[in-house]
Amino acid sequence: MLPRPKVPLLTQESLNTLIQQRFSDAPVSLKDIPNPSLLLNAQKAASRIVHAIKNKERITLVGDYDVDGVTSTALTVLFFREINYPLEAIIPNRFTDGYGVSPSVLERVDADLIITVDNGISAIEAANICKERGIDLIITDHHTPSEVLPDAYTIVNPKLPNCPYPFKEICGAQVAWLLWNLVKKELELDINMAAYLDLLALAIVADVMPLIGINRAMVIAGLKRMGSSTRPAMIIIREFLDKAIFSSEDIGFQIAPRLNSAGRLEDASIALEFLTADTIDTAAKQFDLLDQLNTLRKATEADAAEMAILDVNPDDKVIVCAGEDWHEGVVGIVAARLVQKFNKPAIVLNVTKGVAKGSARSLGDVNIYDLIASQRELLEKFGGHMMAAGLSLKVEDLSQFKNAINQEALKLDEDAFLPKELIVGELKSDTINKNILDILEAGEPYGEGNPRPNFIFNDAEVLSVKLMGADKSHSRVTLRLHPHERQTHELIAFRNIIEMPESRKMSCSYTINKNEFNGRVNIQLMLSRTYS
Repeated sequence: MLPRPKVPLLTQESLNTLIQQRFSDAPVSLKDIPNPSLLLNAQKAASRIVHAIKNKERITLVGDYDVDGVTSTALTVLFFREINYPLEAIIPNRFTDGYGVSPSVLERVDADLIITVDNGISAIEAANICKERGIDLIITDHHTPSEVLPDAYTIVNPKLPNCPYPFKEICGAQVAWLLWNLVKKELELDINMAAYLDLLALAIVADVMPLIGINRAMVIAGLKRMGSSTRPAMIIIREFLDKAIFSSEDIGFQIAPRLNSAGRLEDASIALEFLTADTIDTAAKQFDLLDQLNTLRKATEADAAEMAILDVNPDDKVIVCAGEDWHEGVVGIVAARLVQKFNKPAIVLNVTKGVAKGSARSLGDVNIYDLIASQRELLEKFGGHMMAAGLSLKVEDLSQFKNAINQEALKLDEDAFLPKELIVGELKSDTINKNILDILEAGEPYGEGNPRPNFIFNDAEVLSVKLMGADKSHSRVTLRLHPHERQTHELIAFRNIIEMPESRKMSCSYTINKNEFNGRVNIQLMLSRTYS
């Protein structure tokens, strides 16, 4: 159990001050987006693409199967439709192709020019194959480059060491959008590039980009456009959520999981066809498929999580779980659930044909990529960043890997394992009313870099704990802050089974959310973590 943090008692006035202080610097708007030409090699890439268009060359686009990759692909497909130029778009299949512009993908490509979106920065072999076949390869990506870069025609990535673009933390869809701005300009076309902001909002939030600076400005504008866009996909999303005003949480918890489910369980082309649908009927059919896949994904994930929990050694600093034929598409989500449940970094691996392959998730200041990299001699492949990574190794090396990575983790400071949860303070019962929703709304959109404020209940009396959902995997906890109070507070804990404490007392952090249903607005408290 985590130690209980000490925080101040807040009034609505002091909370409002805290929210406003987050944005005390000069506000950033869309006009502050830096010139796309500042992206290293972007002008070179744009000129090559324009040359290909003018000379009627065959162009193939290669995307990725997550939301950022699918959205990058979708906005590129829509841009090429708008300029009325043929484009072959391929999103690799997670299970048959692997990640990105791989040799497997290149086997079915016949093109003069290949452009990647949201992938390619590590495609050394693919770049060499393109070179041998006389195909120009333009890589657009946002992932961290290694010391050795692919030998491509050019690479557009804000994280290249000598790239002068001033805002580095942008997603793959933003990199692509900036490039198409340059192409549009060079072709001297009258295209409203702001019309793609609804898609960019999906990608920025789903890929967990920091919601500060230009990202914040783009998401605010994109959320607004989602509410009014005539794009068939957006019309279906509005109908599904039964709302016209969207938040970043709507993307993170409702839309992104459905878009992701296609690439996780089947093929991301389903999500691509949804986002690029030119009729409401087509969009509705594709969204229905995505919804069905998301339901299957949740069931598959729940089964794998249940088995993984049984495999957890609570004494380990880093959880390492492996199982036969766990679905490869959900192991990353299962790892995230283990992190939430045990407050420890987690690695979850699917074992098939003697190979353990999976994903890692972290918390606090634990750099899971560095921990995994420390055991590189045991690994066949690995990659990622501080909070998430992927890896594969032979099954016979799994036990040694588990022991070694835990020994390495023992060298880290204990404080590194504390979750980075922004608990801003404690609220009295009478402070928690609808007025507080307006104060919190001023800080929207919340997400990475601008977290939704967490509050804490200290030693509250637990009146009841009830499990919810078809699989009883969610909890509803009713608390009373003080014995003399009549007011009670109901908290929802999604994907978290809470047990009644023996003391019937609980300290927990929570967020305050707006719940809209049938035209009525209510306060909803969401339980984040429990504390000792």
